[in-house]
Amino acid sequence: MSESLPVAGREQVRRAAVRLVRQDLRGFLTTLVLNALAAAAALVSPWLLGRIVDHVRAGQPVDALAACIVAAALARLLLSRWAELAGTRFSERVQERVRGQFLDRVLALPYATVEHVRTGDLAARGTTDVALVGRTLRDAAPAVLVSSLQALFLVAAVFLVNPLLGACGLAGMAGMVLASRWYLRRARSAYLEEGAARSALAEQLAANAAGARTIEALGLQERRAGIAADAVEHSRRTQHRTLFLRNVLFPAVDVSQVLPVVLVLLLGGLLLPGGQVSLGAVVSCALYLLQLSQPLETILIWIEQLQSSGAAFARVEGVAVRSPATVGARRPENDRIVVRDAHYAYDGDDVVAGVDLTVRPGEHLAIVGPSGAGKTTLGKLLAGIDRPRLGTVTVGSVPVADLPPDVLREQVVLVTQEQHLFLGSIRDNLLLADPSADDARLDKALAAVGADWVESLDAQAGPLEGARLQQLALARVVLADPHTVILDEATALLDPRTARRAEQALAAVLEGRTVIAIAHRLHTARDADRVAVMDAGRLVEVGTHDELVAAGGVYERLWASWEGGQSQSRRLKTK
Repeated sequence: MSESLPVAGREQVRRAAVRLVRQDLRGFLTTLVLNALAAAAALVSPWLLGRIVDHVRAGQPVDALAACIVAAALARLLLSRWAELAGTRFSERVQERVRGQFLDRVLALPYATVEHVRTGDLAARGTTDVALVGRTLRDAAPAVLVSSLQALFLVAAVFLVNPLLGACGLAGMAGMVLASRWYLRRARSAYLEEGAARSALAEQLAANAAGARTIEALGLQERRAGIAADAVEHSRRTQHRTLFLRNVLFPAVDVSQVLPVVLVLLLGGLLLPGGQVSLGAVVSCALYLLQLSQPLETILIWIEQLQSSGAAFARVEGVAVRSPATVGARRPENDRIVVRDAHYAYDGDDVVAGVDLTVRPGEHLAIVGPSGAGKTTLGKLLAGIDRPRLGTVTVGSVPVADLPPDVLREQVVLVTQEQHLFLGSIRDNLLLADPSADDARLDKALAAVGADWVESLDAQAGPLEGARLQQLALARVVLADPHTVILDEATALLDPRTARRAEQALAAVLEGRTVIAIAHRLHTARDADRVAVMDAGRLVEVGTHDELVAAGGVYERLWASWEGGQSQSRRLKTK
């Protein structure tokens, strides 16, 4: 049962953006001031050029004015480069924080969320969306900031030169304002839909790649190709929607860049003969409005990415909605695990129904039962990965699923057949369980699980066959040192002799700790303190191995079948 992570609302995104700025307020203010100074320096040349026109008409010298123009241009160049450097440094620092916060939030997600969330959704947010936000913070945000300041100063300068000409030029920009409002009202939802479609497409592609052998074996190529084609078509339609929005916005803004200059020149031509305006004022206003086209064009270029990255930022911040609050979280009073009337269902009927079970600290409990009996689901409930639909699962009187991840990892560690090998050395992979462990502890952990094939901790943990990968996973358990270990057929990939040796070594290392073993190899149950027998989602028997064999119930039949299979296997080996 997969689900999508939520998307942050506008207010949450706004607060997140403000928080990022506050974390580097000095860098932001430095960038803002330098850009303001550069924009102010850019206003000097058009004003001086208008003065030069008036001086030439009056027969006055213009040498000093020309020198001032050169000085203003040089000051603008230096301030612009300095502002660009400060802005780049600021945006890189912010980008680093966004990536770090996203990683921290993903690692802090409840196990149940990680277990059930769509892989493609999480992958798209952690790659495409984070990268888009990063590029925007590095490139678009400084460019839009600079251009906005320049546009504001230029409009103010036109009004200062001549308010009438300024009002005329501003009226010519009405089309740009209307087109931008129309675009902005529709852009966020369109880009959010595009991001969701991209996640869905990534999910389908990942599922097809991961299940390629199954698809081929069951002849599902045509069906899976059709599903992927539907996801591609939906993604295409959402991209066409955002493309349509841009195709309306861009031409409207292009026209609005030229229209103000035309209107100012026409009005200036009408007013000039009557002396209401000077030629220098008309020239200065026209130059200011021509200069305005550059920042407006920059804003136009980046406004699309700002909307796209705003939607991406909402998806990135949406991860925080699922991150648990750890402040003031209760810690377990003791290590006793208690299950009371627990029910759990995936989509239909309960796969765990009305289970009552108490696991005493330091006890070795084996959970057995036929295939589909609900053993693995019960293990996930005990490990806090899933939350019961009804009833409770607590450790030390605290619901296991409510424990913050860092506390939960101190309490319970679940080891399954599915393990992941990270890039790096054997040492790197082992230190994930305990970064403070020295080489002696690492060697001891490997020896505890019978991993005598490791010649050097610095050797690359390249592709490993299942048995060796499982031994590394068990060594991590030894290093993690939790009070409760849940082994969900964790030695199933090992050969019987290696599995037996690993289990015996683990039993010695984990002595005094709670061990819950979910196993189909019943010698594990025979060695346990107690055995819990699951059947059709219910806990039908609990007792020691000898008690349950003598009772003649479900466990006795499982044991008889197991013993018979082992005897037949031994006879075949003898032959």
